Amino acid sequence: MEKQKIGIAMSGGVDSTACALLLREKYKVHGFFMQLAQPDFAEQLQRVQSIADKCDIPLQVIDLRSQFQEKVLHYFSTSYHNGSTPNPCMVCNPEIKFGLFMDAVIAQGMEKVATGHYTNIVEKNGCLYLQQGKDVRKDQSYFLARLSQKQLGRVLFPLGNMLKNEVYDFVETQGFTDFRGQESQDICFLGTESIGSFLQKQDDGTSPAGDIVNIAGEILGKHNGICNYTIGQRKGLGISAAAPLYVIQIDAKHNRIIVGGDDELFRDAIEIKDLLWNCDEKLTTDQSYRVRIRYGHHGGEANIEHLPEKRCRILFKEKQRAVTRGQFAVIYDQDLILGSGEII
Repeated sequence: MEKQKIGIAMSGGVDSTACALLLREKYKVHGFFMQLAQPDFAEQLQRVQSIADKCDIPLQVIDLRSQFQEKVLHYFSTSYHNGSTPNPCMVCNPEIKFGLFMDAVIAQGMEKVATGHYTNIVEKNGCLYLQQGKDVRKDQSYFLARLSQKQLGRVLFPLGNMLKNEVYDFVETQGFTDFRGQESQDICFLGTESIGSFLQKQDDGTSPAGDIVNIAGEILGKHNGICNYTIGQRKGLGISAAAPLYVIQIDAKHNRIIVGGDDELFRDAIEIKDLLWNCDEKLTTDQSYRVRIRYGHHGGEANIEHLPEKRCRILFKEKQRAVTRGQFAVIYDQDLILGSGEII
């Protein structure tokens, strides 16, 4: 019987390498590498090709530079200049990696795509759900919350039931001994460049300076462009005060950064838009769910209040710190993702 063809999304890191090694015995494996906006693409490609050769699998490059510019980089820069703090992975995953890239891989005759994300897929009542990975510290279900049922049906996550150390141990038994201590960067297209510098080049200009004010509107200092600040930031404000001050609001309309004390960073209710339910979820207002407001957030217990136009209000049992406009709230029922939306 002919082996099923599986495309591996290869990045040159330990996780995608482990995927290729785990699956090559059971499936006919083919490696694919995305060309996006990586500043060190040539170096990355050389590394990925070396790994593919060592794994004895073919490799093909999928060029998605123009689409990545249109769908991700434009969103990234526009969000910052509108006073939001974007999460590019939440857009890239459904639009690029599991969208255009997955379509291109399937078009090459692959039946499914495998990636090195630390998450699982479970079926419940005929619906596919993302499940938190076994390694809670490395769990990446949050970043994949916007995937559709069709996308979930075409992907494999071989590392979902493994711990990171187990992955390192496994690849080392296969002769790959140079991965430890080489974690991938948070934003792939930045490299070592700062967000402010990147945005200036994207827009062919600068983000204008403006005032830093307190909640009473009193001017305390100057900022060097709102794109250089995020909610909860304390360092780099360039102002002195008797008590520590934090960014509590970014006012893009008036080009102001508003600062306050730590207690002013806490919120017990947030609203989200572009609400995407995993299936036809029937959430009740009296049931509690776990809601994560950013990747590093464990989650807070909350109730959901439905609103029109794909929006909802999330009411936390305990106040949450540094809720940030532009980030995504992901709603869990224990370890299963039910839905998500952008914080407004």
